[in-house]
Amino acid sequence: MSPWSKEIWRLASLLGLALIVGFLTGYLQVTVLLATAVYLLWHLYNINRLAKWLSKPGKFHPPPGQGIWAEIFDRIYHLQKQNRDRKKKLAKYINRFRESTAAMPDATVVLNHFDQIEWINKAAQENLGLQPSKDIGQHLSNLIRHPAFIRYLSRKDYETPLAMPSPADEQIQLSIRIIPYGKHQRLLIARDVTRLKHLEEMRRDFVSNISHELRTPLTVIHGFLESMQDESNSKMADWHENIDMMMRQSGRMQNIVNDLLMLSRLENETLKNNSRGEVPIPNILYSIKQEALAISGDKGHKIKLECDDELGLYGVQNELYSAFSNLVFNAVRYTPKGGEITLRWYQDDKGAHFEVRDTGIGIPPQHIPRLTERFFRVDVGRSREIGGTGLGLAIVKHILERHQAKLRIKSKINQGSTFICDFPAESIFVYSQQSVIKV
Repeated sequence: MSPWSKEIWRLASLLGLALIVGFLTGYLQVTVLLATAVYLLWHLYNINRLAKWLSKPGKFHPPPGQGIWAEIFDRIYHLQKQNRDRKKKLAKYINRFRESTAAMPDATVVLNHFDQIEWINKAAQENLGLQPSKDIGQHLSNLIRHPAFIRYLSRKDYETPLAMPSPADEQIQLSIRIIPYGKHQRLLIARDVTRLKHLEEMRRDFVSNISHELRTPLTVIHGFLESMQDESNSKMADWHENIDMMMRQSGRMQNIVNDLLMLSRLENETLKNNSRGEVPIPNILYSIKQEALAISGDKGHKIKLECDDELGLYGVQNELYSAFSNLVFNAVRYTPKGGEITLRWYQDDKGAHFEVRDTGIGIPPQHIPRLTERFFRVDVGRSREIGGTGLGLAIVKHILERHQAKLRIKSKINQGSTFICDFPAESIFVYSQQSVIKV
């Protein structure tokens, strides 16, 4: 029989006894009232025992009870025991997490949804200059005041890691990433990339020096080849085809060297605010469209430009021209005869966008993430045939990064590709249509 059934029988027996005594004594109402009062007092007594037991957290074992109260005490005791077991397991998991993160070579900081510090490991003390005794509970932006970090923390976009010097030692370069987890909590991980940065600087210096050293001999060779090409005597007639081939290859090498030098400049020079100006993007795009038509030649491409004539950008004009022209001329090179190329310059609530859409051969999806790598080519033979250096999209990427912009690429095989440059809203300015020169 269940405890509740026993309790009902207990109450029924008590009331039955009270009714019998009441009939026998002639005080029916009084005896029933007394029996009810006794029953209620018994429950109040057990409620008081329960309250005292629960008010003493160190007392685990329940008080003895009878009837339904024995069952209630027993169930609460088992719930408490399960809760204690869960707490022990959770404490073990937390300790393991703290031990593992404390042993990590990367600086690790646990933040709550107010960006306040909840926990830090030893590496965070060394690389970020944080101290557990003073900084737990502090807002992180009050302790790390680097402007780039404050922007990174506040804009809530953590897809791309932030590179910055260590607050504790400016000679140490950190790569910082914030990972949201749980309920509005975040994990900040800062990795020491000083050695990698030094290696990258050595690579850039090497490429820059080699490019400078190659520029002069290539210019001399190209000059002599031009002179030989202009010779019209019979002795040189048999060499004209070979000279033309050498001219093409030396010209290609010069283009590669020029692109490498441009990449080196983009990587090594910081874009200063005073070097930015108002760039009339519509004028640039109308000019690029005419150049693209000239490059297209007998291919008969249909090139259409949809342009917001009042929309300009703050930036460096020659760099933006180089980025946009690279995308457009690539579309011309890789789009078959009679294909369509659409250029769009527009804005929305997210910022300004330059879009190049073509009906070309398309790009396999596995190659899209690598398109902006230096010298990466989907089809090496075709790229050399059309004269590509393999550096165009790498240049585009670096120019856009210098202008706080991003490159998006969409493509389908045999249907075409779309390249989109996304500029933030703060880069936009609006000017009069009268200043736009349509060609």
